[in-house]
Amino acid sequence: MKFKVTNWAEYDAGLCQRGSLSLWVTSEAVDGWAAPRRKTRGGQPRYSDLAIETALTLGLVFGLRLRQAEGFLTSVLRLMGLDLAVPDHTTLSRRANKWRSPDKRQGHRLPGKGLVHVLIDSTGLEVSGAGQWLEQKHGAKSRRRWRKLHLALDADSGEIIAHVMTDQDAGDASQVEALLDQIDDPIDQFMADGAYDGNPTYDAVIEHSTSAAVVIPPRANAVERPDTDLSYQRDRHIAAINADGRMKWQAATDYGKRSLVETAIGRYKSIIGQRLRARSFAAQQTEVAIGCAALNRMLACARPKSVRCVAATA
Repeated sequence: MKFKVTNWAEYDAGLCQRGSLSLWVTSEAVDGWAAPRRKTRGGQPRYSDLAIETALTLGLVFGLRLRQAEGFLTSVLRLMGLDLAVPDHTTLSRRANKWRSPDKRQGHRLPGKGLVHVLIDSTGLEVSGAGQWLEQKHGAKSRRRWRKLHLALDADSGEIIAHVMTDQDAGDASQVEALLDQIDDPIDQFMADGAYDGNPTYDAVIEHSTSAAVVIPPRANAVERPDTDLSYQRDRHIAAINADGRMKWQAATDYGKRSLVETAIGRYKSIIGQRLRARSFAAQQTEVAIGCAALNRMLACARPKSVRCVAATA
């Protein structure tokens, strides 16, 4: 099966734009660079969350450590002629543990745009630590530590509309409700792989959007439940697979579209990285949130529009 990109010129220009170093700072950003005066007891922060987010985003996108990100932002502001103080690397490290996104979601999709087709999946991100150092230095065997990144993708726009990071022992289905809580728009269709099969996933989706269609392949040994009515979606999937086979069921439900979320995961790992740089769990959550926001901005610059090539018949 082959696909052809129909907007190659636009897509090619957008990919080049992703690496552009042209930066601009709006007057609103300059006015909001310093932290607002607090009215409660305690120390007065010097930098706003916007300043911290700017420095962390530049460091993450260009693969810089905190010290290098500090120097990079300092030079950029100097070249732009802006007299703004730059957060030092110690401040960035401390504030990364407390930073929270001002928006509920990281994407650009505005609420009220209609029904959304949601695709979800999870992947592992490696955590750097002493275990890897001991293994490289002395050949000592250690148990690798991972974090699990759970993503919800808008199938139409390709943007990440929800994300949750957990430890490596968290089950995929246990995070469905947390992902759905970040989605304001009603869901038209919810699609996931077999790891999410089960009543808790169906119940969470239906509670969020009553009329949502849930497309999850049931387990190979799944059977219909005699005590449920005919409207139960999981039983309809089981009956369709038993009658026509799994491949025909996938074609009928357009299950192949779920590969878009796997593409998004591959995009995250190739651009942002397969390994978390932050050490603490809170800072790792900040890193993931900024990474998802950066990917959405890059996708807005360039997204391919592909169509399936139809083979000519004699």
